[in-house]
Amino acid sequence: MSSSVIRYRTKPEAADENQRLIEKVFAELAETRPSGLAYTSHRLDDGVTFVHVVSGDGLPELSAFQEFQRGLADRMEAPLDREASTRLGSYAG
Repeated sequence: MSSSVIRYRTKPEAADENQRLIEKVFAELAETRPSGLAYTSHRLDDGVTFVHVVSGDGLPELSAFQEFQRGLADRMEAPLDREASTRLGSYAG
């Protein structure tokens, strides 16, 4: 399955807002439960770096994701890095 790994740094003052918007995406995902989509997000220990891994389709259609993306460029310290990847496996215990 084709995936994308996205990594970026936010401005320090925007990191908590970025996390809040990501949490809204996960809340909408829990409500709508779109099939064929795998999505994870991490905030690294430096507090300003975020990593997202997305496989499948459906994320751009979510209203919370659209809200997250609207101000993302203003929250970022530098351009994001997006790289295609192939998921080899996944485990959640």
